[in-house]
Amino acid sequence: MAEFVLPDPVVQLTDVQELARDLVVIPNRRVPLVPNIGLIGGTRSVLVVDTGMGTANAETVLKFAADFANGRRLYLTTTHFHPEHAFGAQVFAGEATFLINQAQAEDLKVKGPGYIEMFKGLGESVARRLEGVRLATPDVVYDHEHDLDLGGRVVELRATGRAHSKGDQVITVPDAGVMFTGDLVEAGQFAIFPWFPPHDTDVSGTRWLAVMDRLAAESPRVVVPGHGDVGGPQLLADVRDYLQLLRDETWVRRDSAMSEETIAEEVAALMIARHPEWDGQEWIEKGVGCLCSEHTA
Repeated sequence: MAEFVLPDPVVQLTDVQELARDLVVIPNRRVPLVPNIGLIGGTRSVLVVDTGMGTANAETVLKFAADFANGRRLYLTTTHFHPEHAFGAQVFAGEATFLINQAQAEDLKVKGPGYIEMFKGLGESVARRLEGVRLATPDVVYDHEHDLDLGGRVVELRATGRAHSKGDQVITVPDAGVMFTGDLVEAGQFAIFPWFPPHDTDVSGTRWLAVMDRLAAESPRVVVPGHGDVGGPQLLADVRDYLQLLRDETWVRRDSAMSEETIAEEVAALMIARHPEWDGQEWIEKGVGCLCSEHTA
């Protein structure tokens, strides 16, 4: 079989979706390593959520944001530090105030350089997008919660604690009932577990499940996942239910002293049968490995 080649992870300004008054999403079009990117406006300011991977994508987003803002002040935040979400922030320097939570700022500083090199190994198109990337330093760092007043609209930035990464944050627009989740939620795809021992083991399946319980209870009108189609609160329930089933099926096999390899094979077959239409089947094994490490007899 020919080796799979990733498509160019380019942000395209096609089919921009208006979710509410002065609130739009640049959709990822289900292209790998392209995130859903949000713009949230108030009377005085506009908040951009995520940048796309690399400087060229971020320049596209910044130009669109400047036109959208039409003279209003720009802010930038990122849902977490992973390359397609945050590795374009340098382009916004001097043009927008970059604000993120403390745990994400630490991830960006400590783990960012290694992720540049790791992602460059994913293919020529990805490596090209990452050429010239410098990791940005945030202008504002908050601890756990930050309310950003854009003028007539307050946006809530909330660090979730360790889940998909140590620095995940959720961005909520209460007056519009819209929630941006980053990679805590994907639509039509198995949950992405960045479980790469011994290099990166910060993902936590059990903590992620607890976060999803909390988010599902909020029941927003619209959910913007990190990747995949914008949806409703069912997206939160789908991820919560998947993580719970993944944990339960992994742990019941771990209790029987089954090998991790056999557990992964059996659980993957079960999950694929349950969700044959979902992409990202390779992440099931990573999730099993993470949950095996969190199993307590």
